[in-house]
Amino acid sequence: MFSEELTRVANSLADCCNSGREAEALDTLYAPDCVSVEALAMGDGGRETAGLDGIRGKHDWWYGAHEVHKVSAEGPFLFGDDQFSLVFDMDVTNKETGERIQMKEVGLYTVSGGKISREEFFYPLMG
Repeated sequence: MFSEELTRVANSLADCCNSGREAEALDTLYAPDCVSVEALAMGDGGRETAGLDGIRGKHDWWYGAHEVHKVSAEGPFLFGDDQFSLVFDMDVTNKETGERIQMKEVGLYTVSGGKISREEFFYPLMG
């Protein structure tokens, strides 16, 4: 049986992502010292962003660079005592190029003390 804490955090994040409430999720579900790791460097930054303010900045960059038409999160898929994943499907337009793309990625989340302490994103092999 998975812990009540893990189940609560995982379901809450999925609900927030599926209803466009990502900012609320950051405020309520993430630890102040959370670490976010992308599969590749995003924008002018590196792969890793530390701290809640840094992660908010990463979200601001994403929404500033993309028009988001649709985001859906499948899951959560629970693992052990402290991890879960969500599979994201996104339909976005790059504001700079005007290219509309459909994307998929997996987010792996680690929970500690009732808060998300780490998130890691995995991208499919293209081509």
